[in-house]
Amino acid sequence: MFSKLYAKWMYAWETALTTRDTNRIVRPLEWGFDWLKDFSPLAASADPNPDQHLTDAPVADSYDRMIAVNRDIVARADEFFGYQTPNDFRLERRHPQLYPTNVRPETLEQDAELRRQAETGEIEEADFLRFTSPVRSLYPENDTVNARWYPAHPDTQKGKPKQAMIVMPQWNADAFSHNALCTLFNSFGISCLRLSKPYHDVRRPAELERSDYAVSSNVGRTTEACRQAVVDIRSCIDWLETQGYEHFGVLGTSLGSCYAFIAAAFDERLQVCAFNHASTWFGDVVWAGQSTRHIRAAFEQSGLTQDQVREIFSIVSPMSYMDRFAAKPKRVLVVHATYDLTFPLKYSLDVLTNFNALNIDYVSKVLPCGHYTTGETPYKYIDGWYLGSFIYKSFKHLARAKTASALKSHITAKV
Repeated sequence: MFSKLYAKWMYAWETALTTRDTNRIVRPLEWGFDWLKDFSPLAASADPNPDQHLTDAPVADSYDRMIAVNRDIVARADEFFGYQTPNDFRLERRHPQLYPTNVRPETLEQDAELRRQAETGEIEEADFLRFTSPVRSLYPENDTVNARWYPAHPDTQKGKPKQAMIVMPQWNADAFSHNALCTLFNSFGISCLRLSKPYHDVRRPAELERSDYAVSSNVGRTTEACRQAVVDIRSCIDWLETQGYEHFGVLGTSLGSCYAFIAAAFDERLQVCAFNHASTWFGDVVWAGQSTRHIRAAFEQSGLTQDQVREIFSIVSPMSYMDRFAAKPKRVLVVHATYDLTFPLKYSLDVLTNFNALNIDYVSKVLPCGHYTTGETPYKYIDGWYLGSFIYKSFKHLARAKTASALKSHITAKV
């Protein structure tokens, strides 16, 4: 009886949190072939007018074409997620700002207060890593990557390799989300780059209230946003290496976990992976999740089914790269929530099923809440404990392994 009452209460709370924002917009389906045509010839082929986005073509024809593009890109994914290291890395110092994605009065008041404090010098400036993303969009502000830099104090790094985490918050996160985790990891002697995802906070085009262009009913743009996020993560590792860092990890929440997974599948330098809410197929979450109901509406209006939506987002689905992820050993944490209405439970459990089938060594933790309620008391502290203890132990293991390897090499050399 209690468990049923608890579930009912949790689902009601989760629903209230996912429906409180009133600025979700249902936009029409756009196939977005123009976003992919520079990479895939199939996206550019049979296009009688390069200026047309083929939104007026029969849905069945465009669907078949997008499936072909997905197969082409997944087959050449090394190239798709490849890049040239940026040559304009720099640290900028400025006052942190909120960049809210909702229009609730309390959030707007918080944003206004932070702006006032910045103008009067009541809050300290912070360091941000900036560089030009190797993947370009149509928006200059989005193409300048932004990552708040949290360097660990030198005293906490003594006697061990320099270690760093890249932290990617959830979709539509404001600029303060997950900053507390970075501070926590600093106390372990682990530096952090809190990476702003494409179209988020300072990277968000002025025309948007929310970070809608990261995930939307424009299939090509959504795909390209994922590509940009993965390449941005890898570029951050390049910069960290120039700063003397040797061990790297990535933590992603929700949409951030999708980006983090694909980055880890294509970059073996990421040895520690924490996936905070995860799913196998991007399209299943878009279709079944409460947070993306406005995007599903666009697909339904065009006559697409869940199976079709799953297929057109194959490029950005962790399932497409599961074998590749399993090919190299990593220390992996997966956190899922029992009452999740945004990443429904069966899709999170599918991650574990596939990890088991591929013999991936992982730790599974379960939160007795939902997706949005993960950020509420007391669940945010439970989640923080899961993430913090795993990151601490994993990097400690890497440091010990390096010390043992160095000692073995020293002994061998003497013999």
